[in-house]
Amino acid sequence: MKKTTYIVSHEVKIERLDTFIPLKSGLSRSHVQKLIKQGLVIVNSRIEKVSYKVKNGDRIELTIPDEPESPLVPEDIPLDVIYEDEHIIIINKPPKMIVHPAAGHKSGTLINALIYRCGKLASIGAPLRPGIVHRLDKDTSGIIVIAKDDAAYLNLCKQFEERKVEKHYLALLYGTLKKDKEEINTPIGRAIADRKKMSTKTRKGKEAVTQFEVIKRFKSATMVKIKIITGRTHQIRVHFAASGHSVLGDKIYGKKTNIKFAQKTINFSRQMLHAQSLKFKHPIDGRPLEFTTPIPKDIETAIKELNEEST
Repeated sequence: MKKTTYIVSHEVKIERLDTFIPLKSGLSRSHVQKLIKQGLVIVNSRIEKVSYKVKNGDRIELTIPDEPESPLVPEDIPLDVIYEDEHIIIINKPPKMIVHPAAGHKSGTLINALIYRCGKLASIGAPLRPGIVHRLDKDTSGIIVIAKDDAAYLNLCKQFEERKVEKHYLALLYGTLKKDKEEINTPIGRAIADRKKMSTKTRKGKEAVTQFEVIKRFKSATMVKIKIITGRTHQIRVHFAASGHSVLGDKIYGKKTNIKFAQKTINFSRQMLHAQSLKFKHPIDGRPLEFTTPIPKDIETAIKELNEEST
């Protein structure tokens, strides 16, 4: 078993026990809630509820049971490695690849490939997503950083939490955007009608900020560069779908999988969204790191076809 003690400082805003511990430990909120309910979180020598509001000076003792043998199966899957050292690995994830195993997808994921290549990743976090500090949707391609040890994991989580990581995306959107640049600041939460989807129409939305700049306008589409300030689930897709300019090829939020012209139909087999660059500080030595990935072939082809129809 692993035991950790946290002393709540006066700088911490009043928040629930099940949100405070994930911020400090890197564990998922659902994992922490289970530990609290099992009596493995002690506050000032007492067992508290998940909704307990932490206060300045609270002494929180967290016990993490030893994990059973990992259910992850190493798989020899080729990876496009941009950078790697003993602490982190940066991958250019292809579209159609899921980041970590989940219900119905126990193999063929990025984690399966990384376990094969690296042997071991950070032990903190949910059992099926070791080292994962941020994620990309299955059909979103591009750059992702994974922690190979616990120290790197905790530091990267802190950088993401404090919004010190810069993330830029490239996207093809439906229709022609009027403004050259804008900031979308609309809360996002679970959709009222469908809990599996995210939406700007929600009862409990969290702050979500997306900045974009138009790169090029086509006849029926717009290419934009996007910077996300927050990292909510499906944030880019939800924000642009709500504006009426969904990401082309997004089968869940936009459903615009093709554009028809007089002479030709351009089809989009997946959402035209690519995580193009990532900027952060190395989690161990603090040096600034910045990585950029090339535009994938399918998006490059779509841009070429949109250009041809716009001339």
